[in-house]
Amino acid sequence: MRTARNAAIVMLLALAVAFAPAGGNAVEVILTLITMGFLAGIAWTLFVLSRQNQLTLAALTDARRAVLYGALGMIALLIAGSDELFSSGGGTLAWILLLAASVGAIYKVWTEANTYS
Repeated sequence: MRTARNAAIVMLLALAVAFAPAGGNAVEVILTLITMGFLAGIAWTLFVLSRQNQLTLAALTDARRAVLYGALGMIALLIAGSDELFSSGGGTLAWILLLAASVGAIYKVWTEANTYS
């Protein structure tokens, strides 16, 4: 019964978007709000992680810290430019490769910071 109710709610919302005047604009507003909330959640998570790991970040060498912040900056730029990059096949491939390189750099800095030798 619960699934049927949820499906009915979704169908009513879809009906309102499909036949209401300026329904497409309402969808754009909703998607923009969801995206902004998602990005705000990512920013908050990064803030909390940086506060919890202040000593680890301070103990990194300048080169490792530059790699870490550069990789995080690259991910931010990839998120910001995703519409432009996804408009072509080469851009999509570049986006995937740059994201993989950034995640790999973050992982390498994290593993080096947490090994005891």
